[in-house]
Amino acid sequence: MLKKLLHIENAPLQTDLALLVIRIAFGALMMRYGWQKFENFAEWSPGFLNFLGLGGGVSLGLAIFAELFCAFLVIIGLFTRFVTIPLIITMLVAFFQAHTNDSFDVKEHPLVFLFPYIALLMAGAGKFSLDGIMFGMRRKY
Repeated sequence: MLKKLLHIENAPLQTDLALLVIRIAFGALMMRYGWQKFENFAEWSPGFLNFLGLGGGVSLGLAIFAELFCAFLVIIGLFTRFVTIPLIITMLVAFFQAHTNDSFDVKEHPLVFLFPYIALLMAGAGKFSLDGIMFGMRRKY
């Protein structure tokens, strides 16, 4: 079942290269924010958004999980469709809750990350990924 879910249809080389570029670029950019949150955890957790009443520390921990750990998995292309889900949720929370009273210039930032993650959720990681290697993407170009 897992193999079927992670299976990626045959696609042209350009599509696989485009998915690789998207994964590396948006994963690396997102990891920067996750690392910043990780380094400042003690300072930021008391005032961090209290998502669903979980508390600032837990909410910050979930954001770090998505922005650092899940973003790393996106870069290497491991379980890509699964790990985009926490990233998508994090970007939706950032847009609709964390920055709800901010100008669109500030709110736009989570949207810039949201749409590539949605695309990766739909398309998968492509051939040049651990998903592609592990789940048997066989293609001739």
